[in-house]
Amino acid sequence: MAKQKKVSTAKGSSKKTVGFKGWVKRVVLFLFIAQLLYIVALKWVNPPITLTQLGSLISGDGLKRDYVSGDELSPNIKLAVMASEDQVFPDHGGFDWKSIDRAIKHNDKKPQKVRGASTISQQTAKNVFLWQGRSWVRKGLEVYFTKMIEWIWGKERILEMYVNVIEMGPGIYGAEAAAQNYFNKPASKLTRREAAMIAACLPNPKKYTVKPLSSYVSKRTGWVQRQMNNLDGDEEIQKLLQ
Repeated sequence: MAKQKKVSTAKGSSKKTVGFKGWVKRVVLFLFIAQLLYIVALKWVNPPITLTQLGSLISGDGLKRDYVSGDELSPNIKLAVMASEDQVFPDHGGFDWKSIDRAIKHNDKKPQKVRGASTISQQTAKNVFLWQGRSWVRKGLEVYFTKMIEWIWGKERILEMYVNVIEMGPGIYGAEAAAQNYFNKPASKLTRREAAMIAACLPNPKKYTVKPLSSYVSKRTGWVQRQMNNLDGDEEIQKLLQ
């Protein structure tokens, strides 16, 4: 009788293990389908809130934002962010491998001054779906979401989303909120210089402020404007401004 009891216990343990694994698989499958549906939905609707925006509220910076459609964004702000952050945005599949290679070499030589190489697609993926930070886990998820939005959204939607969700000052998210806060006008009316000023703060909008005007933004604005002029004749860039 004792032997039979042991066999019965072993079978029960095996069933529990199989049941737990099956439960885990179902949860993983549910989460995968849920995030996939969310990505697809965001091709047409805007995110209710992002982790970065939530963090801004918790930290005390507040949250100023006003999502607008691509038609309500001045071509100047679209051109300015590409000129400042990702001049080959229309040409890559989510990653600028040449810039990544240069950044790796630079960071190996000067680890105290880390240089990034994130594209607009990567920054959009991070700011819409993830949290801020430099962990390998977050970076791996960023790669996944970057490829997904490239495949599902396309360049126009990625650019529109980027200009709407990126932080452009402490607690200020998106071009509409930035335009209203800094220049008392809608994003559709931003001039080239105003757009360049906003784009100039993007490397670190909490530190490099537009209002009050930091020395960094003041200097970088001229550079951004020159890059905008250089990109004026690029056909692929112009398509994204229409």
